[in-house]
Amino acid sequence: QSWTVVPDFTHHAHSASLSAVAVNNRYVVTGSRDETIHIYDMKKKTEHGALLQHNGTITCLEFYGTAHLLSGAEDGLICIWNTKRWECLQSIRAHKGHVTSLSIHPSGKLALSVGTDKTLRTWNLVEGRSAFIKNLKQNAHIIKWSPKGEKYVTVITNKVDIYKLDTASIIGTITTEKRISSLRFITDSILAIAGDDEMVRLYSCDSQKCLSEFKAHENRIKDIYGFEREGQHVIVTASSDGYIKMWNLDLNKIKDVPSLLCEVNTKARLTCLAVWLNQASETKENSDKAAPSPQAGENDFSSIVRKKKVCWNDKSDKAPKRRTISEKQKLKVPLQKEEKE
Repeated sequence: QSWTVVPDFTHHAHSASLSAVAVNNRYVVTGSRDETIHIYDMKKKTEHGALLQHNGTITCLEFYGTAHLLSGAEDGLICIWNTKRWECLQSIRAHKGHVTSLSIHPSGKLALSVGTDKTLRTWNLVEGRSAFIKNLKQNAHIIKWSPKGEKYVTVITNKVDIYKLDTASIIGTITTEKRISSLRFITDSILAIAGDDEMVRLYSCDSQKCLSEFKAHENRIKDIYGFEREGQHVIVTASSDGYIKMWNLDLNKIKDVPSLLCEVNTKARLTCLAVWLNQASETKENSDKAAPSPQAGENDFSSIVRKKKVCWNDKSDKAPKRRTISEKQKLKVPLQKEEKE
């Protein structure tokens, strides 16, 4: 059964091209090269406001549940936002270069980030501190947790390294011919990978072998998304050719080419993609992790949100310095430069 696509809400908010987009059950947020983040209320179909904390292109956005948003940018900062009042709870000096990608663990207790300083950093969100720093041989531009949070992957140009959480060691590597632009977990063991060609490839995380591939577009694929609806796995692709396409993936017949559910020509040069699922229609997201309940999200961030003070520790060469702010106080400046990693 084919689907139909109709424009529902269009808004020209940014003065430059979009670089990142994220969704939760109510809001869509977009980041741009104009250094701003814009918020849209999907229930009211209106623009909700703008966030102006970063100085640099917004490179990554990710919601956790209904209460929190994390943003990263070329200024090296990761900001934690309360989505109830849309205020910045904390601004972390995360990387010495750009923040290129971040990912929140399904439990909400850990976050990973990579940047142009050739490091992979683990953030303890419960205690609010830097937990671990791993030096990489090259700059990684994508990092992703698996849906169960037992492993994570990094992307460096055309190479995917698969890490096991328990040991933080590489358990496998996937190499493609072209640069990888986007990657999504379809299940905990199947990765969908798209890059600077017209193909979507499905790989096994266990064997690192290509399970299937199909031509999705006439130009390179910029972003890929996945969700589950009534037991049906759907892959959504966006390309520089201006088309958004939705594919029905049958995991029992994974070698078969997925059937095309619908396509729409946006007549725009697409850069990023997200899918907002209306919770009333009993849809279930399956992009990177099962969508956590609002209560779970608030509990896991309890030390950041519910306490009167917010504390982040930064590891320095000598003793860690401590900075405390009121929850209601909106941060205007990042951590001081002398607090070196």
